[in-house]
Amino acid sequence: MQSRDREGASSRRNRIAEVLMVAMILSPLAGCTSMAPGIQFARAPAVSSGSDEHPRTEIRIITPELVQQERQLRDQQVSEDISDLLQPSQVYRIEAGDVLQIVVWDHPELSASMLPAPVLGAPVGAGVAASPMQPQSGFEVDQQGMLDFPYAGKLPVAGLSATEVHQQLTERLARYLRNPKLSVRVLAYRSKRVYVDGEVKQPGVQPINDLPMTLTEAINRAGGMNPTADQSRLIIHRGDKNYPINLPQLVQRGVNPSSIMLSSGDVVRVLSRDDSKIFISGEVTAPRALPMRNGRLTLNEALGEAGGINPVTGDARQVYVIRRSSKASLVYQLDANVPGALAVAEGFELYPKDVVYVAATPLTNWNRTISAMIPGALPTAVIATTPGR
Repeated sequence: MQSRDREGASSRRNRIAEVLMVAMILSPLAGCTSMAPGIQFARAPAVSSGSDEHPRTEIRIITPELVQQERQLRDQQVSEDISDLLQPSQVYRIEAGDVLQIVVWDHPELSASMLPAPVLGAPVGAGVAASPMQPQSGFEVDQQGMLDFPYAGKLPVAGLSATEVHQQLTERLARYLRNPKLSVRVLAYRSKRVYVDGEVKQPGVQPINDLPMTLTEAINRAGGMNPTADQSRLIIHRGDKNYPINLPQLVQRGVNPSSIMLSSGDVVRVLSRDDSKIFISGEVTAPRALPMRNGRLTLNEALGEAGGINPVTGDARQVYVIRRSSKASLVYQLDANVPGALAVAEGFELYPKDVVYVAATPLTNWNRTISAMIPGALPTAVIATTPGR
C-alpha cells in the first residue's frame, strides 16, 4: 500500500516537473509581444516611416491637451471647407436653353411664340406653371446664347438678367414702335440644374429658378432625407473639389445651412449612416460595429456600447483608436487606469471607420501563446497540482 502511494506521489512530481520545464522553456517566447495573439502596439515606435503602399504610423497618447487640439482642428476644417460656399444670393442669369415669355402691350402679333404651344393639360416646363388664361409659350434662347425676337433681331442675352433683357429689347423696339411697353420673364428654367443623390426620397435633377438654390432648398425639393440618412455626412461636388457638410455641427456653431449657395452642375450627395460606422474589437464584452449618431460618437460611448473592457482578459492601459488617413495611419492610446481617463475619453470624438481596439493583458497573452503551442499544457498543470489526483 505504501509502495503504491509512493509511486503515485512520484508520478505526480514527474508530471509537475515536466510541465514546469515546458513553461520555463516557453516563458521567454511567450514574453515576446510579437508572438502573442492579437494586435500589438506596446513596442511600436512613436513614429515609423512608411512607403506609399504602407503609410507611416504615428502613436499619440490621448490627453486633455490632445482632445482640445482635435476639437480645434475639427472646427477649423469645417470653417475652411464651407468658406467658398457661403455666398450671398444673386439674381438669376439667363443662359442657353431657357425659355422667355415676352409680351409687347398693344402688339399681340409680336408676342406670338416662336415655340409651339403645348396641349392643354400636358406637363409644362420645369420651374414655372402655365397660366390658366393662356397656354404656355415663349422664346427659347439658342445654344449660342442668342434671342431672336421680331424687329429686334438677334440679341446676345446669355448672362443677362430678365431686367437687362427688358432694357435691351425696349431700346431695339423703340426704333420701330413709339414708346413700347413690354414685360419679360423666364417661362421655363432649363439651363441650370443641380443633382441630388443618396439618402433622399426623390433623388434626381433639380432645376435652378429665380428662387435661390440653397442646400436646404435642394434637399427639400428632393423630398427631404430618408430616416437612414446621416445628416453629418453630406458632400457637395463642385468641379474637381468635394466639400463635406456636417449639418448638426453647422447649426451648433450658428451657421445657417440656408446660407450655403449651390451653383449649376453641383452634385449633392447624402450618405447613409451605414457608411459611417465605428468598429469595436479586442478585449471588450461585446465586439461590434456601431453607427454614429449624426456624426458624433465619443470613445467613452463606444466602449459603453460594447459592454466595456473585459475585466478578465482586457488591459485597460492599452485602449487604442486606429485611424487611417491618406498621409499616415494614426494610433491613439488611452490608459484607462489613470484617474480621469474616462472623462478624457468622453471628450475624444471618433471619426467614421475608426477602429477601437482593447489589447489583452500580458497574462492573457501568455496563456493563449502556451495554449496555441502546446494544447492542454495549462489544464495538465492544473490537474497535476490539484490535491487528491
